Amino acid sequence: MARKDVLLGITQADSNRTGRQATPGYASRGASRSMINSLGELAEKAARADQLLEGEVVQELDAALIEASFVSDRMDEDDEAFQELVAAIESRGQDSPVLLRPHPTGGGRYQVVFGHRRVRAARQLGRPVRAVVKEIDDRDHVIAQGQENSARENLSFIERASFAQKLLDLGYDRPTIQSALAVDAPMLTRMLSVSGRVPAALLQAIGAAKSVGRDRWLELTQLVEKPSNLDKALGFVTTAEFLAAKAEDRFELLLNHIKRGQRGSKRSAPAANTWAPADKSVSAEFKNTGKAFSLSLKAKDAGRFGQFLSSNLDRLYQQFRQEEESGSMKQGD
Repeated sequence: MARKDVLLGITQADSNRTGRQATPGYASRGASRSMINSLGELAEKAARADQLLEGEVVQELDAALIEASFVSDRMDEDDEAFQELVAAIESRGQDSPVLLRPHPTGGGRYQVVFGHRRVRAARQLGRPVRAVVKEIDDRDHVIAQGQENSARENLSFIERASFAQKLLDLGYDRPTIQSALAVDAPMLTRMLSVSGRVPAALLQAIGAAKSVGRDRWLELTQLVEKPSNLDKALGFVTTAEFLAAKAEDRFELLLNHIKRGQRGSKRSAPAANTWAPADKSVSAEFKNTGKAFSLSLKAKDAGRFGQFLSSNLDRLYQQFRQEEESGSMKQGD
C-alpha cells in the first residue's frame, strides 16, 4: 500500500544510496540514529498493520452500521488535519480501506479496529465506507489498532501512555500492550509511571500535548502527587483562563500555575540582624532560623575578631551553658 511503500522507500533509499559516503559512525549515534530508527519502526509497524488487509475482499458498508473501537487511542482530534482528510476523500475517494470486525454483540453491525477518522469522514460526506471485515479477537484487535495508528500518525507521549493504561485497566498483560505500542518493557514502565499517577480527569483536560515529551510529563507527575498541588491543578483546569487557552498551550499553562503556587508557598528568608561597636572597626551580620545560625564579619578588624571568636569557642560555649543553667535555677526558686 502507498503508506508502506513510502516508509520503506525512505529507509531503503538510505541503504541503497551509492553517492556521497557518510562519515564513519555518524549515522549510528545522536539525532541521526534516532531518526533512522524511528523511520524503521514506522515502516515495520505499517507493514504489520497492512498485512491484515492484503488479499482481503474490500466491501462498501453504510457508516451508520459502524461503531468505534471499545478502547480509544486519541485524546482529542486535530480538526484542521481531519478537514484535510475529508477534502481528500471528497476529491479522490477513500484510498485505503479501514479494518472492521463483526460487532461482538451482533445485530449486523461492525466495530472499527483501525480507521476511525476515515469512517468519520465518510459519515460526514454521506458516503459508504470501504472496509475489510475480519473475525478478530479482542487481543489482536488492540494490537492491530495500536500498531496501525502509531504507523499512520505518531501519537503523543501521553496519548500512547493513556492507551497503555486503558489496556492495563481492561486486564491486558504487559506483553500484549508492548506489542500494541511496539515498545520494550522499560519504555512501557515509563509510560505507566505517568498515566498511572496522574488522574484521568487531569489528563483529559490537558489533552494530547503533542509537543510535550516524557521528561516534562514526569515533572508534572511529581508535582501533582502532592495533594495540595493536585487540588490546585484540578481547580485551575476548570477556569476560564485554562479553557480559553489553545490545546497546545494548556500543559505549560498548568505547569507554570502550579510552580507559581510552589514559589509563593515557600517561607520568606529571615531578615538579617546587624551589630557594630562604637568605633565601627568591625561589623557583624547574623541570621537565626532556629536550627541554623550564620555570622558574617566585615571591616578592618573582621579577620582578627573572627579568629578570636573561633579560638574561644570552647570557653564561650561553657559560659553559655553556665548562664543557661543559672537562669533555670533562678526560675525554679
